[in-house]
Amino acid sequence: MKRRLLLLIPLAIFAILAVFLYQGLSLNPSARDSALLAREFPAFQLSTLEDPDATVDESLLTGQVTLVNVWGEWCPTCKQEMPQLLELAERGVRLVGVDYKDTRAKGQAFLEEFGNPFEVNVFDPEGSLGFDLGVYGAPETFLVDAEGIIRYHHTGYITPEDVERTILPEVKKWRSE
Repeated sequence: MKRRLLLLIPLAIFAILAVFLYQGLSLNPSARDSALLAREFPAFQLSTLEDPDATVDESLLTGQVTLVNVWGEWCPTCKQEMPQLLELAERGVRLVGVDYKDTRAKGQAFLEEFGNPFEVNVFDPEGSLGFDLGVYGAPETFLVDAEGIIRYHHTGYITPEDVERTILPEVKKWRSE
């Protein structure tokens, strides 16, 4: 009898693990919230994509609401997202780009081909700023309020629907705060 009971213990453990793993398959990893919400944008000091001698830091993100978009030439969904970012810029949303884990030449060629909605492009070839932001892929977008506090995080591609349903309402909300 004890022997049968001992054989059931590994089976029960396996069943419990199987339930947890099955539940994990239904989770959406892009729906995670950033650990940086309601915190200051991380400190950084990097050059701009356009000019290796021009250095910018986190003070770039104070004074007005800014959408910070992490992108890379190597990222296929960044190409799909570009029309939405261009539309946001046309509608008066301030955008700052972070060219993430890229080369300067490829990043510049990307913007020439797909358009440049960004007021400034921070060049992050090593991914240090991306690491500090908790980025695990591109594109990722952060809404930063006028005081430099991260207020919203969008993981993945911004769809045309996201512009209307989420991004513009969030920008409006934090402009009025």
